[in-house]
Amino acid sequence: MTISLQGLIIILLVGGIAGWLAALVMRGRGLGILGNIVVGILGAFIGGWVLGMLGVVIGGGILGSIINAFIGAVILLFLISLIKRA
Repeated sequence: MTISLQGLIIILLVGGIAGWLAALVMRGRGLGILGNIVVGILGAFIGGWVLGMLGVVIGGGILGSIINAFIGAVILLFLISLIKRA
């Protein structure tokens, strides 16, 4: 599987936006651009898996991808905060 430059840029933008929004909701501040991108990309996988298990379909397009990644990123940051407290 090859990813075009345009596809890579879209993945990074969606990850960055979703990670930044999740960081604002969960902690009140951002994690830096690289941290937000990583959290957003991982969140997209988590969100897709969790929402798929629940049978929830957000929709398509960039906005649907951002919402999906945001939900997963919030879940990821919540789990990280539980681990840090333990």
